[in-house]
Amino acid sequence: MLRTIAVMLGMLPMLGGTAALHAQAAPSVGQTSTTLPPALQNVGFEPTLNAQMPGDLSFKDENGKSVKLGDYFGHSKPVLLALVYYGCPMLCNQVEQGVVGALKMLSFNPGRDYDVVFLSFDPRESPDMAAQKKQSALGHFQRPGTDSGWHFLTGSQDAIDGATKAANFRYKFDAKSNFFSHASGIMILTPDGRISRYFYGVEYPARDVRFGLVDASAGKIGTPIDHVLLFCYQYDPSSATYSASILKIIRAAGVLTVLCIVLGIVVFRRRDLAAPQGAH
Repeated sequence: MLRTIAVMLGMLPMLGGTAALHAQAAPSVGQTSTTLPPALQNVGFEPTLNAQMPGDLSFKDENGKSVKLGDYFGHSKPVLLALVYYGCPMLCNQVEQGVVGALKMLSFNPGRDYDVVFLSFDPRESPDMAAQKKQSALGHFQRPGTDSGWHFLTGSQDAIDGATKAANFRYKFDAKSNFFSHASGIMILTPDGRISRYFYGVEYPARDVRFGLVDASAGKIGTPIDHVLLFCYQYDPSSATYSASILKIIRAAGVLTVLCIVLGIVVFRRRDLAAPQGAH
């Protein structure tokens, strides 16, 4: 119900008027409904945790080089994957800015600790457009030596269909406006290409992204404090966020309280036993 409300709120500017806004969907889109406006029916983003992204799909990178999606798997590094299209007038730009903004807050570096892959679902787009988007992202990221960790892909409709189907990402092309209706979000993949975490919307808290990378990398990135924090925060697939695991925190506090009480009893008991001896 909340997701349906979010979709309807996201539709307000679309119903108001311009063709550019008409092509955009609400940031957080889950299950679709027949009560939605036609532009958003059958549009959604519902990844399945642990689903395998197909590595044999062929694309071209921002340099025009033929690559396979699996080229970014198997390197002991997690992969942050975003499905966008480079000609998007609004939402995809916000996704890119959200990704860059979150990653700038981390000490981890693209190329060394993880890879970032933007994949266009518009088969009409070219490597030149991908190259422009990469330069824009690097210009905002402003961390020298990390360009090898950013990848912007384009491909055929068949390859796109394979990727979007595996991610359960559904979109619709509006021939009248020449734009796409689509949802927004990102996925974090394990080093072997399985969906480990996903986040809806266009803004991604750095804490959540950090936890997601630590989870996905099986401990190959984070410091010991990250693993301690992961006991306090639990990933909730229904909201696609990390939330405090209150039950675990209460249990830990309860155990600590009991230990303090026992220790206090032992200390006071020893003082009581030692008092008569001191009186003599």
